[in-house]
Amino acid sequence: SPPPPDSAYSWLVVLGSFFSLMLSIGVTTTFGVYLQEYKLHEFPTASSSLLSWIGTFQFSLMCFFGIGVGILCEHVDTRILNAFGALVTGLSLIIASFCNSPWKLLLTQGLLFGFGGSFLYITGLVLPPQWFEKQRALATSIAIAGSGIGGLWLSFASRAMTDKLGRHWALRITGLIIIGVCGATSLLMKMRFKPVRREKIIDFSVLRDMRFVFLFFSALFGGSGYYIPYFFMPTYSAVVLGKSRAWGTNMSSILNAASIAGRVLMGLLGDRIGSLNTLWISTTVSCLSILVLWLPFKSTGTLLASGIIFGFCSGAIVSLIPVITANLFGVKRLPSIIGLMMVAYMAGGLIASPPAGAMLDTIGHGHNFNSLIIYDGVFLAVSAACQSVLRLILSRTLWKKV
Repeated sequence: SPPPPDSAYSWLVVLGSFFSLMLSIGVTTTFGVYLQEYKLHEFPTASSSLLSWIGTFQFSLMCFFGIGVGILCEHVDTRILNAFGALVTGLSLIIASFCNSPWKLLLTQGLLFGFGGSFLYITGLVLPPQWFEKQRALATSIAIAGSGIGGLWLSFASRAMTDKLGRHWALRITGLIIIGVCGATSLLMKMRFKPVRREKIIDFSVLRDMRFVFLFFSALFGGSGYYIPYFFMPTYSAVVLGKSRAWGTNMSSILNAASIAGRVLMGLLGDRIGSLNTLWISTTVSCLSILVLWLPFKSTGTLLASGIIFGFCSGAIVSLIPVITANLFGVKRLPSIIGLMMVAYMAGGLIASPPAGAMLDTIGHGHNFNSLIIYDGVFLAVSAACQSVLRLILSRTLWKKV
């Protein structure tokens, strides 16, 4: 029989997942610091779209390779998978530190990081829901809050290292931290259920379930809307508001700091009123923060307000999807189904930042961000609409916990 849920060891698993997500997703949310460095200083003649592909590759390929990692989690010891991911992810940044052209960074900081990070990301995502029943949303949100904490301190650390030591050493030091920390915490990353042999490697029957379909598209459009502010708000502060590079770094940190509190509190709220209800509220408010605050006003105060509200609410788009998946389909099938959900996040990443960067170059001529902001808001609105349909499928009782 599997170990009991909600135990002391369960929280050790959360701790291991916390560090895995801190140094995988957390690193991707700081790419705005590197994007600002590349665009304004190192590669000023390169297009915004091309440079955005580096960060897009990080997350999208993390999701793409996550499909296979989700399957491996049901057949291979997750501690081994996590340790392998730590090694590859760290080496990808160390190798990238020796690269001096956008296409080489695309292959190393983008593609190779995405491959290695998928092992850290998926193991960190699927383990906490397995080890909890009573506080599943809270435990998962605390683990995923690691990505926000990582983004917070790594934003300051990356900017400080870039200014004092150069971009190359900033990448090397970050890579060594990933190898050391995630390699050590891999010992905690144990599956609650023993791997079982299945006749089918992937159970595609879930694709015919309308609950999965609408959750899938909610993740696709929500994931699309999630990363654009993280990538472009720092550059917006410099180009439109005339702020310094350091202020742009502060903008990344504000987004991440707000997301830390938001993920934990949204997890608590999810355990009280239901994870899907909480996700809908979070996505709707995130959408309003973009279209009502960021779009019409071009001032420091409204940008800060938009960033804080968006950061606080949008974290639920990432943290509550695994909880809802576990609640709908059970924890034993969670790794492979989360692997399928990674297709949504991958597609969302591909249709988000690169087209947004292209809009900034072609429609906005490098300084008008309106088309990019509207593009982001529409994604979040469509995600909230998908969640509304899923909510009606599950229950038409307005106040029911879902």
